[in-house]
Amino acid sequence: MRILPAQEFDLRREVEYGSPEQNEAVKQIVSDIKKEGDTALLRYTERFDGMKLKAAELRVTQEELKAAYEKVEPSFVEAIAAAAANIRAFHQKEKRNSWMDLQPDGSILGQIIRPLKRVGVYVPGGKAAYPSSVLMNVIPAQVAGVPEIVMVTPPATGGKAGIDPYILVAAAEAGVSEIYRVGGAQAIAALAYGTDTIEPVDKICGPGNIFVALAKREVYGAVDIDSIAGPSEIAVLADDSANAAYVAADLLSQAEHDEMASAILVTTSADFAKACAAEVQRQLAELPRREIAAASIDSYGVILVVDSIQEGIQVINRLAPEHLELMIEEPMAYLGLVENAGAIFLGPYSSEPVGDYFAGPNHIIPTNGTARFSSPVDVDDFIKKSSMIYYSKQALLENGETIMELARREGLEGHARAIEIRLQQEAKADRKAGE
Repeated sequence: MRILPAQEFDLRREVEYGSPEQNEAVKQIVSDIKKEGDTALLRYTERFDGMKLKAAELRVTQEELKAAYEKVEPSFVEAIAAAAANIRAFHQKEKRNSWMDLQPDGSILGQIIRPLKRVGVYVPGGKAAYPSSVLMNVIPAQVAGVPEIVMVTPPATGGKAGIDPYILVAAAEAGVSEIYRVGGAQAIAALAYGTDTIEPVDKICGPGNIFVALAKREVYGAVDIDSIAGPSEIAVLADDSANAAYVAADLLSQAEHDEMASAILVTTSADFAKACAAEVQRQLAELPRREIAAASIDSYGVILVVDSIQEGIQVINRLAPEHLELMIEEPMAYLGLVENAGAIFLGPYSSEPVGDYFAGPNHIIPTNGTARFSSPVDVDDFIKKSSMIYYSKQALLENGETIMELARREGLEGHARAIEIRLQQEAKADRKAGE
């Protein structure tokens, strides 16, 4: 890994929005699915996934879900169930309730909170299959009260055998029964606009490759989306009290995701920087996904040396990383200074994979510096809010003139007259009652 003074490193990273050719391909796929439905969906599934299916074969059967359990280890079922329990317990604490506030003048103001009706979850295949992503998308939606959750995943995440059985077991453990063997931009379009086989959804969530990301951006507006996810990121702030082997392992845990993943160490110790760089190379040689991780480290891995923890935190806040580890003495003492980070891990035993799989907080976290203004997926992503106004006669009489003043200042006489006619009629009624 390169070792640089922090001031010599350009903290800005080019946001990936795909090539013109990729964007054009996605637009065509989305347009075709919108027009042709299942016909286009099956055509693209054969073209991109090499599987010739009939519409009736798109949906995963209950028998397939049951059979998946026979293909995985009992220890995996136990692990996924334990993780699901932790994730559910964490998200239960995020639940909101509708509320109403009775005003002294008899008016009632409030907010009505309802879950979305139908949510689509994309579970990727490709370089790896991620059963944990099933839990992280499905469980907060369930906690929010979403009654219909549908999952799509490429038809060959498990190779020629079809969908990876670990994904199917994770879905079953999470309580998802509506699953379709379709992936890529065509799956996103099917969820957004619907086909004869797949009913449209209100929101699409879940990570995917560049074509999935571009398709989500293309359909946004017809449906809601969680985010346009970029490559994985980790930043570690460490002093000389940190364990170089721990830090190196955590940096590589993200580098192995993707060649474009970034792993950045910010440290106050030049000696620790050298030790960690050497440890990364030592561990990298033994990593099964070393080619991917090495490409990530070579292109997007760097060690930045700073003069103080405070300066290091300033660097972190400019990076706004997806994952941040504070591997320093008394990390809680500096937590309040961290303004921009998707998930924060404190201390030597809070390794990033603890959050990825088991602790409970969601692992779908803002990337590409968007932690400056966005948050991890949570229950709020699966609800909608309606404001509620019951205005009393007393309140309208007291505030009507003020409302009309504001409306007329904006040149909206119709707005003003909607209030004025009520004031006039109430005044007329009061005069008549007083005669």
